[in-house]
Amino acid sequence: MKKILVYLIFMGLWSCSEDDTSPVPEMEIPFLGEVEWIKSFGGSGEETGQSIIQTMDGGYAILGYSNSTDGDLAEKILAVNDYWLLKLDAEGNLQWSKTYGGTKDDRGQSIIQTTDGGYVIVGYAMSDDGDGSNNEGFHDNWILRLDASGTILWERSFGFAGHDHCYDLVQTSDGGFFFAGFLDVTLSNGEGNFGKGSTSHTRHGVGEFWGTKIDSEGNLQWRRYFGGTNNDRAHAVVQADDGGFVMSGFSESDDFDISNTKGSYDFWVVKIDENGTLLWEKSFGGTGIEVSYDIKKTPDGNYAILGHTFSTDTDVSRNHGESDVWLIKIDDDGNLLWEKTFGGSEFDDAKGLDITPEGGFVIAGNSKSMDGDATENKGENDLWFIKTDSEGNLTHQKSFGGSGLDFGFDVAYSADGSIVLVGEAASSDFSSIAPKGMTDLVVIKLK
Repeated sequence: MKKILVYLIFMGLWSCSEDDTSPVPEMEIPFLGEVEWIKSFGGSGEETGQSIIQTMDGGYAILGYSNSTDGDLAEKILAVNDYWLLKLDAEGNLQWSKTYGGTKDDRGQSIIQTTDGGYVIVGYAMSDDGDGSNNEGFHDNWILRLDASGTILWERSFGFAGHDHCYDLVQTSDGGFFFAGFLDVTLSNGEGNFGKGSTSHTRHGVGEFWGTKIDSEGNLQWRRYFGGTNNDRAHAVVQADDGGFVMSGFSESDDFDISNTKGSYDFWVVKIDENGTLLWEKSFGGTGIEVSYDIKKTPDGNYAILGHTFSTDTDVSRNHGESDVWLIKIDDDGNLLWEKTFGGSEFDDAKGLDITPEGGFVIAGNSKSMDGDATENKGENDLWFIKTDSEGNLTHQKSFGGSGLDFGFDVAYSADGSIVLVGEAASSDFSSIAPKGMTDLVVIKLK
């Protein structure tokens, strides 16, 4: 009886804490930074892992692309790039993998698990055969909805005559999907806006941020592009609490939709409402080159944005040498709250970002440095892991690799407090794994 009473009191206190309007951070499981396992997958050709998520069953799903026809891809027929989806259990054992594509170049970039337990994958594709039903020219945005075993439920291609790439997506609150990338607006002849609101748009220049909203069955609802006369590309997107969308990437333009630029290339962040209307846009950087690759919504309703910087001025408070990893936090109005750089005297970059329960950050990138924040380099580029607290202060870092070129592309914080990194390995002497081909998809679990 006492146990029941204590349990009821505890649940009552828990219920009260959930009703409290002030945010209560979750208890983070202690992180030691120790390697639990390292796995590699591939064939004799080239493989890469671009996106990783923890799945509902506690395992992991990884999306990338491959041109091998042997090894772990023995059922693949043509030595061209196909989307490659792998399902692992919690210990990193391969449960199944599937490829999607046709006879041309098809590259998977991002995966989400849908609320029904299936998956949606996006990237860019040139094929109009095999699994692809249509292509308008060069690369198109290609999105596939899959069931829980990876079987295609539907696929759609969106694009025009040029290279139109897609890099990220979200499942929206209405059950549909929104995906972001860039539009080759020169070869689209200004087309690329469709749906509610104005259907006309000023044709800008080389490339544009391009956001597309579809329903749960893949039917186009609306799409919008934003940018200036030069090269502007969205690499990541989140849905805002108000139903709108925030896209991040980079811009080298200083006109049309883009204001208050800082240098040759800036982090460029765009917020649109639920119908695609531009609410605000902001540039962040210095007089050098900045490119952002990932964005995450933080527990306090703000946004963290990750990429690299070559600058030493304006928004960038410090540079360790050449390119540094650059992490910034902005509020929902696009105001810069803080920024942090990580790196050493050589080239350092990062592409994958996730949030820990207490609001800290985990980062997947690559480093050539062996000084500054990076204490070791095994040769050329190493896959580089960074962990910070909620203010962006470095708490852990570790390099993985060998004498070749090794890259980290994405990271996922797991429910058990572990962290999983995914990327590609070209080193024949990469720790704990035997090389399979030119580059292998590599997965590392830390605890």
